[in-house]
Formats: sequence, structure tokens, C-alpha cells
Amino acid sequence: FVFKLTAAKQQDHFFQAAYLEERDAWVRDIKKAIRCLDGGQRFARKSTRKSIRLPETINLSALYLSMKDPEKGIKELRLEKDKKVFNHCFTGTSVIDWLVSSNSIRNRREGLMLASSLLSEGYLQPAGDTSQAAAEGLSDIPFLDLSDAYYYFPDSGFFCEGNSSDDDVVLKEEFRGIIVKQGCLLKQ
Repeated sequence: FVFKLTAAKQQDHFFQAAYLEERDAWVRDIKKAIRCLDGGQRFARKSTRKSIRLPETINLSALYLSMKDPEKGIKELRLEKDKKVFNHCFTGTSVIDWLVSSNSIRNRREGLMLASSLLSEGYLQPAGDTSQAAAEGLSDIPFLDLSDAYYYFPDSGFFCEGNSSDDDVVLKEEFRGIIVKQGCLLKQ
């Protein structure tokens, strides 16, 4: 789950994600930033609160912790779709159902707005082609209230079995040398 970033001064930086989908999300976001900067635009991450106009009373962090509660939160499942097994994930419909049942929202439409905010701020991650396509802007709404749109919590231990890409083969010879600095990736 490693990717290489080569800087303008021909410096190579290697990054390792915890799993394939996390690596792909990082690569996608870095590519967006590069396209933005290459186009002469200033790169700045838009705040969901400003773009979606969330009420100030909504605390996404507290809501996220409630969603993860082992007793009353959203249940993480093992789901199958297109010959792939998604572990530690849940459906878009189950998120909206949970938001309604916890009285966090008044209706499903509000739920889509709130779930889209959670997705944009990184509290939820898309898993699978359907939810990833929506999150990348190929749908009118970034979050889908569908039973075949899968999502997961970033720190849940999510992984997908049967998901591989021949385009992402990295040669072991590229990893010779010493580690200059080691850390972990955190997207904010």
C-alpha cells in the first residue's frame, strides 16, 4: 500500500497507507491538489460547514463518536458486492436510518446533508465503486442513501478482500536505502 511522490528537486518520498482504499484516497487527493496548483490556482480545502451551511449547533466530532458507540452506534458489518468482501463497513441507508433514529435529523433529506458533511470532513470514508464515484463528484450528492453504497469509519480496521489493481504494482528495488524520517499520514 505504498506510493511514491517525486518532488520537483527529484527527491523521492514514499508513503505507506494502512490499506488499499486509504492509499487510493491519498493518491486521489494529492492529484487534485497538484492539478489545482498546476492550474495556477491557490489550493485550499473548503470547509464543509461553510459550503453546506451546517448549523453551528451540530458538532460533527461528537456525532462521529456517537456513531461509533459499540452499543448504540452504527453496526459494522461484513458485506459482499461484485465478488468483493468489505469488512468493517456499513451501508449509506444504515447511516441515514441511524441519524433518524437518534433524533439527529428530522428527515432523510437532512440526513443526506449531515452524512455528506461527515464524509467531506473525513469522519466517514467511501468503500466500493458506488460510494467512491459519488464522493468524487460523479453524483449530485456526495453521500448516497443506498443499500449498495458502502462506507466505513477511518479507524475501524476496514479492508476489502478480492480488490487488486495491476496498475499499482511497485517494484521492491525502489525501496533500498535507509529511512530518513518515519511517521504516519493524517488527513485533516
